[in-house]
Amino acid sequence: MTFPVVVESARDHKNMFIVKFREFGNINEVEKYKGWMLKVEEQYLSELEDDEFYLHEIIGCRAVTEEGEELGTISEVLSPGANDVWVVERPKGKPLLLPYIDEVILSVDVEKKEVTVRLMEGLL
Repeated sequence: MTFPVVVESARDHKNMFIVKFREFGNINEVEKYKGWMLKVEEQYLSELEDDEFYLHEIIGCRAVTEEGEELGTISEVLSPGANDVWVVERPKGKPLLLPYIDEVILSVDVEKKEVTVRLMEGLL
C-alpha cells in the first residue's frame, strides 16, 4: 500500500528521523506506519555536489578493483552501525561486503554505474 504525504518538518533524533506529515494531526494516527519506508519522487530530490550521490544510485553499479578486475554488482546497502556496507553480488561464490570507508571505496561514478574499490586484506 502506498499513498502520498507532504513532509511538514523533520529532525534527527538519536540516529533516527522524526517526521511530521501535513496529513496527520497527532502521533496516534501515524503509529501504525512506524518502520515503513518513505520514498521521495525523483523530481523532488535535491541537487548534489559533484562528489555526492544518493544511495539508490549505487544499486546496480559494477564494483571493480583499482586494477580493473570486475568484482560483481552492488545489490544492497546495509547500515549496521558505524558505516554503511555495500553488498556486491559476485558471479561465483558468496557476496562481497564492502565497508563504505575512504580506504576501500576509492571512487563512485553514477553516470558510468561503476565503483572503484581497493580490496583490503580479508575482504575476499
